Amino acid sequence: MDASRPDLPTSSTVDKSAPARGGRRLDDLRFTNSFVNELPADPDERVVSRQVLGAAYSRVQPTPTSAPSLLSVSTDMLDELGLDHAVADTEQFTRVVTGNELLPGSDPYAMAYGGHQFGNWAGQLGDGRAIALGEIETDAGERWTLQLKGAGRTPYSRGADGLAVLRSSVREYLCSEAMHALGVPTTRALSLALTGDKVVRDMFYDGRPEAELGAVVCRVAPSFLRFGNYQLPASRGELDLLRALLDHTIERHEPDLTPATPDDSAAAYTALFARVSDRTADLMVEWMRVGFVHGVMNTDNLSILGLTIDYGPYGWLEDFDPSWTPNTTDAQHRRYRFGQQPQIAHWNLAQLGAALLPLIGDVEPLQAALDSFVDRYQAGYQQMMAAKLGLPSFDPATDDALIEGVVAVLQSAETDMTIFYRRLADVDLDAEGDQRFTPLLDAYYQPEQLTDDVRAGIDAWLDALAERLASLGDTAPSAADRRAAMNAVNPKYVLRNYLAQLAIDAAEAGDASKIAELLDTLRHPYDEQPAMEHLAAKRPDWARTRPGCSMLSCSS
Repeated sequence: MDASRPDLPTSSTVDKSAPARGGRRLDDLRFTNSFVNELPADPDERVVSRQVLGAAYSRVQPTPTSAPSLLSVSTDMLDELGLDHAVADTEQFTRVVTGNELLPGSDPYAMAYGGHQFGNWAGQLGDGRAIALGEIETDAGERWTLQLKGAGRTPYSRGADGLAVLRSSVREYLCSEAMHALGVPTTRALSLALTGDKVVRDMFYDGRPEAELGAVVCRVAPSFLRFGNYQLPASRGELDLLRALLDHTIERHEPDLTPATPDDSAAAYTALFARVSDRTADLMVEWMRVGFVHGVMNTDNLSILGLTIDYGPYGWLEDFDPSWTPNTTDAQHRRYRFGQQPQIAHWNLAQLGAALLPLIGDVEPLQAALDSFVDRYQAGYQQMMAAKLGLPSFDPATDDALIEGVVAVLQSAETDMTIFYRRLADVDLDAEGDQRFTPLLDAYYQPEQLTDDVRAGIDAWLDALAERLASLGDTAPSAADRRAAMNAVNPKYVLRNYLAQLAIDAAEAGDASKIAELLDTLRHPYDEQPAMEHLAAKRPDWARTRPGCSMLSCSS
């Protein structure tokens, strides 16, 4: 072990904290650690930036922090892990989720992977500021990997410090749990904690770095495998490692694909790729449904399980603009803009397919899976959009035009996407004039843009929607049923950037109450929650250009 990274205490060498009342204690967690047990490790234990060859991971311990303190914990995630809520009140919990103590059975590591960044091959990347504590198995038989983001330097840190600051950690923590509540596949977050240390970051990349509060998020997922895990060994010709990774993935996540003989491996790998393609298509449908923009869809940031992973400079589409990206690094070319996310996912899948080709040997089944992505995404998008409009199913004879029409309506004036769809459920399509239009007024940022021509276009589209519903005859849903159905897919509450920034500002001043308020509200994004109406309001004008509220950098 590197002398600069002392061994951390384990639970057997420290005093036990208060026992839990009901579920399991931390010391009761059962580590299975299939990733480190089944795949080759980096034999070099030096924690210095370097190329790691022939290995899936490097063992590395988190860096101890000076004065860890817990800011927030997700009780939903405690329940998923089978932990008693009282565990979060213990000093031991805070030590563990900040990397200051290792639980029995924990075998920390950082994964090796590569990736395409903004369309260009970047070579080895890896977990530069994330350290997995290990994989646990719950009483329900579920397996979860616990990972600390911001826990210190690894061989993949590329000269950086491996740490994270509070502002980015708040955003990751809240968005992970908010996306789960929205029904969008995602990695999860167990906790958010301060380290007690300062971290120097140049937030605007303008040569004026500042010392910020250090923080750690404990992330949780069935696996953090991403496209880049397979790309890296393929790029180096390390086909035995690539095969081992694929076999592990199938055994761990797709056991029904386990080949009967080695000769069946290529077919199993092809089937795995097809499932990754399907999941990725489904994920893109969900992102488009709720107006989420990832901001940095590099191949190392796409999960093979179809989860939203790595919450960096993400954003929520507030005023509807398909060309918008929240990433300052992408401001010129807008590669990762909202409207192009499905196409980028398809491109990324093609890169993954190219990595697998040496072990599959035939491009045709890979191409078939890529073609299937297009069909699956299109069908999913059409059905999703029909549901957002309150239609029981998609009819290509009429609904392609309706969908094109609503996209045009959203762009005819500066319109808040979330509020528009939510209020659309309240529109009386049988009414006329202002009576019909009034529920939509709150969705517009600049009402003066609602000229007679714009209003006429919106009215014409509402007429078409009313006609489509009327064509259903006796099978048409009642107004109440349609409203309930729409409100189940059109959220009222999303993690708007300005809300996250207000929570960050308060937390940096020592007040974590806004984090708690947002976490609690975003657990029920489709409910009305009358006391939380202020969290459903459109972006205030002061946030239009403020850093953190409009565009963000990758700095953490």
